[in-house]
Amino acid sequence: MDEQIIPPVERMLAERACERVIVDFIHRLDLGDPSSVAELFTSDGFWHWPYGDRRIEGREALRRYFASRPADRLSRRLMTNILVTVESETTARAVSYLTTYRVDGYTGGMIEPRLPANVGHYEDTFHKIDDTWLLAGRTVHLPFGTDTERLPAPDAAHSS
Repeated sequence: MDEQIIPPVERMLAERACERVIVDFIHRLDLGDPSSVAELFTSDGFWHWPYGDRRIEGREALRRYFASRPADRLSRRLMTNILVTVESETTARAVSYLTTYRVDGYTGGMIEPRLPANVGHYEDTFHKIDDTWLLAGRTVHLPFGTDTERLPAPDAAHSS
């Protein structure tokens, strides 16, 4: 990007704002209200997973999709290698790597460590709307993955 168009400090602030959206997305999925990740998207934003050709478009559809996650799901995602490229005063893109640990049937307490359920990367596009950077699109690429493990029911774990 031409530094004559956007000064370095403005570019750095835009990069940081986009990084914040990436991390906020993960925190909301793992530690907050999953349906609230829809607020991080533009009104016509999309989430796309090419494997299985899954594409969810629009903030309300995204809210319903992420709200449908099982209530007993325990997940933790590790994000790394976040690289944001500011393309203009109102557009940016990013690539970030993720590792997801996830189980269903979680009832509390500590469980034995698992192998990651997924390892891959996100490709994001951002638009700045009313001084706020939002996801216009997120595509997830998961070259390593497996189905989500379901933990045994607590009574089943103690019976033998």
